[in-house]
Amino acid sequence: MFTPLAAFLAAEASGAIVLVGTTVIAMLWANAPGVASYQALWQTELAVRLGGQTVISLDLRHWVNDGLMALFFFVVGLEIKREIVDGELADRRKATLPVFAALGGMAVPAVLYLAFNMGGSGMRGWGIPIATDIAFALGALALVARGAPAALRLFLLSVAIADDVGSIVVIAFFYTNEVSLGAMAAALACLLGVVALWRVKAFWSDAPMAVVMLGAWAATYASGIHPTIAGVALGLLTPAARAPNPSPAERLEHTLHPWTSYVVIPLFALANAGIKIEMDGLATVVSSPITLGIVAGLALGKLLGVSAGAYVAVRAGLGALPTGVRWAHVVGVAALAGIGFTVSLFIAGLSFADDELTRHAKVGIVAGSLASALLGTILLRRSFVPERRDAAPVRRRVGS
Repeated sequence: MFTPLAAFLAAEASGAIVLVGTTVIAMLWANAPGVASYQALWQTELAVRLGGQTVISLDLRHWVNDGLMALFFFVVGLEIKREIVDGELADRRKATLPVFAALGGMAVPAVLYLAFNMGGSGMRGWGIPIATDIAFALGALALVARGAPAALRLFLLSVAIADDVGSIVVIAFFYTNEVSLGAMAAALACLLGVVALWRVKAFWSDAPMAVVMLGAWAATYASGIHPTIAGVALGLLTPAARAPNPSPAERLEHTLHPWTSYVVIPLFALANAGIKIEMDGLATVVSSPITLGIVAGLALGKLLGVSAGAYVAVRAGLGALPTGVRWAHVVGVAALAGIGFTVSLFIAGLSFADDELTRHAKVGIVAGSLASALLGTILLRRSFVPERRDAAPVRRRVGS
């Protein structure tokens, strides 16, 4: 396992602990007696002004969701580029297995969600249960199966990254408002400018690159396309190389990944995971088709979809299980893929304008992610028991 990947996995696992802590803080804060302080803080408006004119004005929650999360998706783009150039997605045969698993892991949860919400007010939220939270899933695997083969961690990482690609496509095509062609043209011009700057990087400082990247984000925001798409595009456009050759993509990922793991994602959880629990309406929330659809999609749909997708790829001869990985391991990892916390919360915010529907979605995400973590823990621990028994020495009777 090469160093950038090892550092990436370590940061994801430890970042998951910070993420759990900020999620708990958000839940407690939102339900504390002074609950207004939670909502009041995140609804505080901050504006950027140039020459006395307001260029952009957002509340704190949207600065996190639309601004800082663009940095997170930029790192996701860098991760995808690394995997394509020098990772599990570089070899077509190796890439087929996680890609098929990810496709199944997106399709089945979406279908299960729609089974609960077809024709209802929650139908637009079908994209919520398709996501996998890389930090939580890898962190759970590290805690649950410390002796897991490295190939299993790489398989889960590859599935999660392929899942991220699918989620990004879904956000771009299904959760985008009316598009301003002029602003979109400006965004494309900025992206082309980034490509040009990378080609002559030896003659430039980092400042022009940062300015053009910010321009791409601002133009994408103005176009009506979610600005996180600009983050992904910028990551994919960053030059990468095979190890051990250094590259801008490796340098940026090494620099930014700790910031996204320990600052951006925890801030996102703090801003979005504060769910107000009211006992009077709890039965309504729990029995909501939105809540039930998300729980079913994450806890059951991911398990079935990822497992089925991997099985189809292997049976069709398009891929093979990694060395040391058994089907029992794949099923356990498929369950962990149902931990969809971060990106699921993100898509929930794009799905519903109604605060009550968003609250139902958040409850479903938390419940479904917890159920997936518990189910994955049980399945993975059971999957490693036979290996320990098989490894035990067999005592033979003398003369047998």
